[in-house]
Amino acid sequence: MNYRLKDLPAELLPRERLYALGPEALSNREVLAILLRTGVKGENVLDLAERLLADSGGLSGLARLTVHELAQLHGLGKAKASGLKAALELGRRLVSSDPASRPVINSPQDVAHLVMEEMRHFDREHFRVVTLNTKNHVLGISPISVGSLNSSLVHPRECFKEAIRRNSNAIILLHNHPSGDPTPSREDIEVTKRLADGGKILGIEVLDHVIIGDNRYISLKERGIV
Repeated sequence: MNYRLKDLPAELLPRERLYALGPEALSNREVLAILLRTGVKGENVLDLAERLLADSGGLSGLARLTVHELAQLHGLGKAKASGLKAALELGRRLVSSDPASRPVINSPQDVAHLVMEEMRHFDREHFRVVTLNTKNHVLGISPISVGSLNSSLVHPRECFKEAIRRNSNAIILLHNHPSGDPTPSREDIEVTKRLADGGKILGIEVLDHVIIGDNRYISLKERGIV
């Protein structure tokens, strides 16, 4: 059943939550909903934001789309697409202007903290690659595939393409389990080992593979698999 935002208590509305708790407390869906301002017929703005994130592969997927591609997505149009693209560009420029402001990965928990709130809600598996520089600053999080994890979907060429382009020193593999249980499958382990072997050939170290569940995660490095 679709609900209207005005039917929600004030403390659950994204804009009011931002004022009360600060932007850090908001999920990606809530921040995006504030930017979009309104939903479409049959879909409130929070549901619209969630659908756009899921269909595009998260914030990084949205950021990769041109303003013309954004405008073609159901629920956006030229005005919303322009505003969203401008906001994403400001974020990109901020990170580029101050490398020290980039997140630093020192543990699997740091990886999980970056993506948990977004990826724990996905209803399909999303596989991503986190690219890092020599100081373990995050250079980017690149979407690779959507769907059940297997060797045909996750090809080494796609996984290392962005790392090579960014002159990355190392990568971290990342995907979610929609069931909420992050326990690695046999396929998860096989893909991890295959990509780790590919990284050795390219001179790009695969530091870890972090699997995201519902407020839980598992590090394959901590389990001795990487």
